[in-house]
Amino acid sequence: MTKKRTARWVRGTLVSAVAAVACYGIWASLRQWAQDVSAADPDTMFAGSFEPLLAGFTGVVSMPVLLWAGMRALGERRTHLFVSVGAVTWPFLGGHVVEDYVSDARTVMYLALFAGLCGLPALATAPDRQQAR
Repeated sequence: MTKKRTARWVRGTLVSAVAAVACYGIWASLRQWAQDVSAADPDTMFAGSFEPLLAGFTGVVSMPVLLWAGMRALGERRTHLFVSVGAVTWPFLGGHVVEDYVSDARTVMYLALFAGLCGLPALATAPDRQQAR
């Protein structure tokens, strides 16, 4: 593995770790907000029915945006596979952590697993145009 690919893997892993923590915080706080809204007035029709959808949607959609923005901020290009794997993996791992209320140790384990899984596709890069000629 070349130094350039190793650096890209490290950047991908760090970006995915930061994005996982940020998205977890967003999703968990919005989930708590949705539960507070539904508990505030349980007799009102449709009270708290829209908020969980908004929380889930925001928690899932923010991940590919943060992954892409993080890699672009570090100067990386050709991140389609990296962002796609993160966008597909996050609803399963992040959803399990947020929706199933796992312990703190398991939360850290799942977020680290996500960062490791997302770091691997960062290695798959297209060759530079100058090298391909």
